[in-house]
Amino acid sequence: MNHELRVGIIGTGVMGQDHARILSRKVAGARLTALADVNEAGARALAGELGVGDVFTDSTEMLDSGLVDAVIIASPDRLHAATTLECLERGLPVLCEKPLAPTVEEAARVAQAHAALDRPLLSVGFMRRFDPGYVALKGRIASGVDGALLMTHSVHRNVEAYPGSDSAATITNSAVHEIDILPWLTGERIVEVLWAAGRTTSLLAERHDPQLLLMRDAGGVLHTVEVQVHAQYGYDVRCEAVCERASVELAGAPTLVDGAPLVVSSGLKRTTAYPADWRPRFAEAYRAELAAWVAASSAGTVPAEAATVEEALRTTRVALALVQSMNEGGWVAVEEA
Repeated sequence: MNHELRVGIIGTGVMGQDHARILSRKVAGARLTALADVNEAGARALAGELGVGDVFTDSTEMLDSGLVDAVIIASPDRLHAATTLECLERGLPVLCEKPLAPTVEEAARVAQAHAALDRPLLSVGFMRRFDPGYVALKGRIASGVDGALLMTHSVHRNVEAYPGSDSAATITNSAVHEIDILPWLTGERIVEVLWAAGRTTSLLAERHDPQLLLMRDAGGVLHTVEVQVHAQYGYDVRCEAVCERASVELAGAPTLVDGAPLVVSSGLKRTTAYPADWRPRFAEAYRAELAAWVAASSAGTVPAEAATVEEALRTTRVALALVQSMNEGGWVAVEEA
């Protein structure tokens, strides 16, 4: 393309608003031209803030308007697959927020439709692949300087859980980030999973919190993931790679000092601070993800760093195997395509 990429966003909730602001203010080569949401008042408020001229209450009308060259999908999870298929049918590059779909069947339909295209159009929004910390950790593991990777330990804690979701949603909506990023770090697919939990918090009635997920990959590495969606104290994401000669840790959410993430040790104290949610922690990852997507879409391809539709489908398979383990107990093998 020899002009700015005209981008439409479907869904103007928290994620849609964030994508809209980052795209409008921090990414070159694109212009936000349309928004779509059933909440017209919210969409118009965002449009007024960012100077977007067109607002739709029906996403299909936006896709058929001729106003957009590419689309970001930030609607509720249950709508992702159907909306993605509409974009693919129209030949529109699309960045779909995670997860690609809440069921394997829906994700597989998207994967099948995408495979039939003349060129790739779909990226899935697992933004941790663009986070400088995870990128550095992946490079360190790949270098082999610390010997073979033996095990990883991850922690994923949110301040407060969204109401109206059950224990399975902890896996399919929150832990999917670890389910995606751990195979990306190691280069090995997850082949077997186990769900476990102990005492649950008294502060949350509708789901078991926290949960412990165990995942074994094809290379024999065991991954442990503790997910707590109602931790109260702050947003906290960590990852430790246990190797033969060293342990390498991606710290949680250190204090920002002069714009840099630091843990401050001073006056016989070690100080850190935690953000209220994921946005400050992964701000650079979201910016880099959108910049790569805009550049690739303008060039008629998809970002090499982004999660592919096949990887997103496998993430859904792993997540639902964990839900099966939660419901039935024991280790569950991850189905192959």
